Amino acid sequence: MMNLIAPSAFPSLTQAECITLQKELALRIVQQDILPPEELHTAAGVDLAYWTQGETERAVCCIVVIDIQTKAVIETQDAAGVITFPYLPGCLAFRELPLVLTAAARLKHKPDIFLFDGNGILHPRGLGLAAHASFYLQTPTAGIAKTYYRVEGAAYSMPHPLAGSWSDIVKGGAVLGRAVRTHQDVKPIFVSVGNWITLDTATELALRLTGRESRIPIPTRYADLETHIKRDTLRIHPTEG
Repeated sequence: MMNLIAPSAFPSLTQAECITLQKELALRIVQQDILPPEELHTAAGVDLAYWTQGETERAVCCIVVIDIQTKAVIETQDAAGVITFPYLPGCLAFRELPLVLTAAARLKHKPDIFLFDGNGILHPRGLGLAAHASFYLQTPTAGIAKTYYRVEGAAYSMPHPLAGSWSDIVKGGAVLGRAVRTHQDVKPIFVSVGNWITLDTATELALRLTGRESRIPIPTRYADLETHIKRDTLRIHPTEG
């Protein structure tokens, strides 16, 4: 296993050091299924929400694990805390990973895949949060973003209006992700490989896990809802975080 920088050390990193680390880890991304798709039985949705308490920036990460076949919730965990890493474009993972890993460590049921409300290799240096987190989680990951993250030089065509349609996001001949239409005539979501999975498998899983009530797959939708509930609670009762 490679040596990874502990999240507690992130605040001491310069922007240049963060970028160097991202480039190094991006070379280790494996765009292959280490588990056959039929052996993916559970999926965890991961999302974060921020708020300001006085002069302090805080956030909460919620993880919701579901059974892929039945769509039933198996477990929900969360972690809240102070954000100590500054905002740097393209370095969001350094702000969010500490809470993601704390919440993940509290899970009693390790999922077969983590689905992040964010991006994987659809990132200027090929290492968005979903990709970066994989090296710590040692589990397949994928990015499921609600909005398009513009990477310079990358482009895609809007997919056909029918549900299940998609189009690749391409830069210089390399496929960085996919715009996927989960419902007819509804805005697409943006799927990208995190690590140890193919884009086809990530796309199929996103479509399979999307219900009628939302264009967002169930795991990340539930995680998003949980972060808002938890954030509202912590605003009123901050000592609970």
